[in-house]
Amino acid sequence: MYLRQKRTTSLLVAALFSTSLLHANSANGSSVAVVQQHATCKGVVVDTNGEPVIGASVSIVSNGQKKGGITDLDGKFEVAGVAEGSTITISYVGYKTQQVVWSGKDLSITLQENSEMLDNVVVVGYGTQKKVNLTGAVSVVNSKQLESRPVTSVAQALQGEVPGLNFSVGNSGGSLDGRMSMNIRGIGTIGAGSNASPLVLIDGSEGDLYSISPNDIESISVLKDASSSAIYGSRAAFGVILVTTKSGKDSRMSVSYNGNVRFSTATQIPEMPNSYDFARYWNDAAANSGGGDPPFKQDMLEKIKNHINGTPKPGDEATTIWKGYAANEPWGMYTDSWDNTDWFKEMYKTGVPSTEHNVAVSGGGNKVNYYLSGSVLSQRGLIRHGKDKLTRYNFSSKITAHLKDWFTITYNSKWIREDFSRPSYMTGLFFHNIARRWPTNPVYDPHGHYVHGNEILQMENGGIDNTQKDKLYQQLALEFRPLKGWKIRLEGNYNTVDYHNHWEVLPIYYYDPDEHPVAAAWSGDYAAGKSNVGESMYKNNYYNGRFFTEYAFTLNDKHDFKFLAGLDMESNRYTYLGVSRADLITPSVPTLNNATNKDVKPSFSDTQWATMGVFGRINYAYDSRYLAEFSIRRDGSSRFIGDKTWGTFPSFSLGWNIANERFFRPLASKISTLKLRFSYGALGNTNIKELYPWFLGQPASAASSAWLINGERVNTSNVPGLVSPNLTWESVRSWNIGLDFAAFNNKLQGNFDYFVRTTKDMVGPAPVRPSILGATLPKENNSDMRSNGWDLELKWRDRIGQVSYGIKLVLSDDYQTITRYYNPNRLLTQWCEGKRMGDIYGYEVEGIAQTDQQMTEWLANNKPSWGSDWAAGDVMYKDLDGDKKVNSGKGTYDDMGDLRKIGNSLPRYRYGITLDAAWKGFDFLIFMQGVGKRDFWDSSPYSVGANVGLWQSAAFKDHLNYWRPATDTNFGPNPNGFYPRPLFAKGSKNFQTSDRYLQNAAYMRIKNIQIGYSLPTALANKIGASRVRFYFSAENLVTFTKMNKIFDPEATGGDWGPGKLYPLQRTISFGLNLNF
Repeated sequence: MYLRQKRTTSLLVAALFSTSLLHANSANGSSVAVVQQHATCKGVVVDTNGEPVIGASVSIVSNGQKKGGITDLDGKFEVAGVAEGSTITISYVGYKTQQVVWSGKDLSITLQENSEMLDNVVVVGYGTQKKVNLTGAVSVVNSKQLESRPVTSVAQALQGEVPGLNFSVGNSGGSLDGRMSMNIRGIGTIGAGSNASPLVLIDGSEGDLYSISPNDIESISVLKDASSSAIYGSRAAFGVILVTTKSGKDSRMSVSYNGNVRFSTATQIPEMPNSYDFARYWNDAAANSGGGDPPFKQDMLEKIKNHINGTPKPGDEATTIWKGYAANEPWGMYTDSWDNTDWFKEMYKTGVPSTEHNVAVSGGGNKVNYYLSGSVLSQRGLIRHGKDKLTRYNFSSKITAHLKDWFTITYNSKWIREDFSRPSYMTGLFFHNIARRWPTNPVYDPHGHYVHGNEILQMENGGIDNTQKDKLYQQLALEFRPLKGWKIRLEGNYNTVDYHNHWEVLPIYYYDPDEHPVAAAWSGDYAAGKSNVGESMYKNNYYNGRFFTEYAFTLNDKHDFKFLAGLDMESNRYTYLGVSRADLITPSVPTLNNATNKDVKPSFSDTQWATMGVFGRINYAYDSRYLAEFSIRRDGSSRFIGDKTWGTFPSFSLGWNIANERFFRPLASKISTLKLRFSYGALGNTNIKELYPWFLGQPASAASSAWLINGERVNTSNVPGLVSPNLTWESVRSWNIGLDFAAFNNKLQGNFDYFVRTTKDMVGPAPVRPSILGATLPKENNSDMRSNGWDLELKWRDRIGQVSYGIKLVLSDDYQTITRYYNPNRLLTQWCEGKRMGDIYGYEVEGIAQTDQQMTEWLANNKPSWGSDWAAGDVMYKDLDGDKKVNSGKGTYDDMGDLRKIGNSLPRYRYGITLDAAWKGFDFLIFMQGVGKRDFWDSSPYSVGANVGLWQSAAFKDHLNYWRPATDTNFGPNPNGFYPRPLFAKGSKNFQTSDRYLQNAAYMRIKNIQIGYSLPTALANKIGASRVRFYFSAENLVTFTKMNKIFDPEATGGDWGPGKLYPLQRTISFGLNLNF
């Protein structure tokens, strides 16, 4: 922004005087020509994007005479009377000065941005701040760090770029409409229904990182401490992300195109064993659990083996048999089939193509500047059966009119449409069931039709779920500058979101041996032939009025003052309407008016909320050495009543530019920046789930009774819970101490911050109620939590010969401690005062017993309080408290028996490493992101294999490394197996939380690699372009981790259990950047 503003001020001068200056220099040059050969030096000056640099200074010393000029609107210059071998100096504010020796040929000069100058100004709350005077914890990301990434959203591109800005993959995994959870500096609250996500503002208006096009972004500022974000009040209790979009510049019209085609594959899916290994593993589990006959008899094992080897016996070519219409699976599956299907490979495609295109037009003059852009992202999902796809359209415009020297109007609008569709059956249950499908199950019947029972029919033909969202963000800003240093800004923002969803359940059919279609059950809720359709829509209207004034002045060239005061108002209304109806006349017209069931199920919601805040801020700097800032905000929220409606939240910060002190001058040549910062702030949090927590609701449902009266279900109502008028704001108080530094001519730059954040009065559980009350007591503001942590950012940028390179490291850590919580019995299953969040308590394990005798001897002094029939191949748990028993004591923090803290589930030491280099027209970048420490415990079927019920168990290749005795003839002996012997329905005794099966979930992922080449400017000019760049980019390329191959360490969630989710994607793309 700084660079562009400076360029803007010189455009008019450049346009008026460049011709006359160049002419004057030509005249001077002609007088020399009498005595020496001379020629006209011509060239063009562009920036790294290939755009002309207008008004750049061209200085030449030829034969002792100084000549020069400035570049014109096309970045071109001509200087006559220049001798070959003369040194030409090109300079422009915001760029590094460059010198070249003229060889007599036309020059093409690319100016590199001066990072020190560009970083001089930082976008902060309600304006900008000189970086040298900044006292808060603020990190900045520029557009270069976001470009050419094959990602669906800006949020994905920001992961690992900013220390302290954390993203976590949720239960939706890599679904095209999935969203990562986001926080600044760790978990902020555990309050019931509270939200600790940061406030996202796009050009000052509340926005969405998942909707904006990355190509439209100029810069992103992340306000991390309370003093930086306090000016935004209660909506910003846990930080602010300020996104500034691109604006038009005073120049000729510039057109840019960015496009890519990308191909996606799942990053990590579990490896299923072949069906022969699977069947033998299943037989072992059944034998160990005393289950009688094995699931797979010898003749079936032979069929499976022959099928895998491609040598089926006559009559066994088809891998299933007809079981009859009444059978659970009409075509035999599980123990009645002998196929070899890897269900993850069957359900997910590889190399799925998608495209993205963006076109932007910008320019302007001394009166009007404009920026217009449009983009379309067409992304297909990995699902093989059925289709999931996302199409997003973006159109942005920003027009600024300088009507007077003191008056400017800016209109900013963004329109986004998102179309997302998926099979209606593609829910959490679908991902849960993939691993439950046995590899012996066939995909097709003998005639090539899909068999029923593998959910393929539902995915292919069972209906679709279509969602369309239209988002419109509009902003009108009036800016007055009545006096030098005085600015008045009146800003109105109006955002609307229109949502429409259509979903349907359509009848599905399989084929019998005569190839006649037969209706099949869609699920347990939909019998064969049944159908349903639903429509829902909502509209969200958000209005924000932001009016503020700022006055900045300097006294005696030493004292810098800046005063800010303003008013902020928000109002939001959300209206929802939905309805569903069953029994379509025909599935070919799945609409509500084509449904016939008399039971129509409507739903409706209409909610509103509002806030208002007045704020003020004072900044003072003495001689750029001693810095101070104080702000205060008084906020009111409609969510609270009485004296709880309003809250006052102050903050202050101090800074000391040590490098500007006189005593530091001897070191100034080595260390150019050394600044110490301190800040403190208090904020309130109104981001809670309950819109009006003091409002008593009466739960009621239509026709929902479990009984019938006159053959009809009747309306029902439940006893409402009690509410409390005493619920009030959560309060967030934090302090931060930081150090900024730069050395070796700014080649090395960095900052370090340490913070303590306390969240008080979180909504926690009510005290124990008397049994005669008959209703649930209301929750109370009775919980506190403290977060401790630090952020580090280091950058090194230098040049070796013609190679420029850079290294960037971001590293952060945080942990949370509960300091108050209602848990009078100090139960292990609840939060407890003085305990860390995420702590994992478990048992210590000696190993796996190799013989029955060893297990018997071990149990004599280490008898678990659970399980029975302990034998060789089972886990040996340790008694730690000397009572010869292994148990959890009273299950409290004071008496946990033999449990010990064995790990912590929260991520620690998040980091990002960026290496980049450029040589001539080539550029290279590699970005690595990861977590340095995290422990993961899971005892679901994904982790334990065949140790739960037969029909809920899962089998992956990892599970085959289980203990087997020396006499085993199935797979062979494996006394050092990692897993215990498999035990259907009885194996949970071996998977009590323990250190043996605790996984190290730390990882490092090559998040992005880019290789690009930019054509020489002279060659690009021949096709009418100022810049042409081709690039290759790869996302989520390789992952390094000690976790097993079942889980992606970045995506361990799932609606139906860990790992049971849509996989993340490894994406490679080929792209083109064009500038005209």
